[in-house]
Amino acid sequence: MDVELRQLRCLVAIVDEGTFTDAAIALGISQAAVSRTLASLERALGVRLLRRTSREVTPTGTGQRVLAHARRVLGEVDDLVREATSGHERLRIGYAWAALGRHTSAFQRRWAAAHAGTDLQLVRVNSPTAGLAEGACDLSVVRRPLDDRRFDSALVGLERRLCAVADDDPLARRRSVRLADLAGRTLLVDRRTGTTTAELWPPGARPATEETHDVDDWLTVIATGRCVGMTAEATSHQYPRPGVVYRPVRDTEPIAVRLAWWRDDPHPATQAAVELLTALYRGD
Repeated sequence: MDVELRQLRCLVAIVDEGTFTDAAIALGISQAAVSRTLASLERALGVRLLRRTSREVTPTGTGQRVLAHARRVLGEVDDLVREATSGHERLRIGYAWAALGRHTSAFQRRWAAAHAGTDLQLVRVNSPTAGLAEGACDLSVVRRPLDDRRFDSALVGLERRLCAVADDDPLARRRSVRLADLAGRTLLVDRRTGTTTAELWPPGARPATEETHDVDDWLTVIATGRCVGMTAEATSHQYPRPGVVYRPVRDTEPIAVRLAWWRDDPHPATQAAVELLTALYRGD
């Protein structure tokens, strides 16, 4: 059974316009072509779709159900075409936990001022590629290397690594902490997207770990004092939380922030996004 889009468009046009003659005008084809197209659809489906009298054309019961499906299919096809051809009109940037931290608002404002014809959308997707592999975004902010040859990336900046503790934790009274201060604690980590693993500590001095997959759950558990966390500085700006205090970890390397994209299909605005983000992280 082969059902074609032109057949569905013909059915919708007949019902919407009310007559075969008006449907032919709307579709830019002859009335005979409208009749043949509808007949071919009815043969393909093996059902009668329309009741035709000298005064009106109305759908049968089955025709009503087919019509509803036809409208949905045609709407989805229109969405597909817009999605495929809107490369210059929209830029979706994915991120897993935190977008761009304190630079997020400035990036959005500067982008709108400099690229009014390309709508910017930030999309949170908690996956290793921050939505890139899933097709949820055109570019993604990642804070650990992507070992996948399908993607390319550019370094846009560096962020400090912060410890997150409950506000009544003894470490909350300090201005900064060291890795050794956390060695005897339970560390809450996201192994899929996070930047922290027990391997940051030397063997024999590594903290115990528990796993989470959501930043809200991460903050909720840390606020109880049962676990501590370690994260990129951007998280502290995007997710301030009553009961949770962030402190710099002074004996760790900074976290590299990269913008990633599909190697064989970069968005036309990729270079502009890289340049603007690099300037923001540089302090320009």
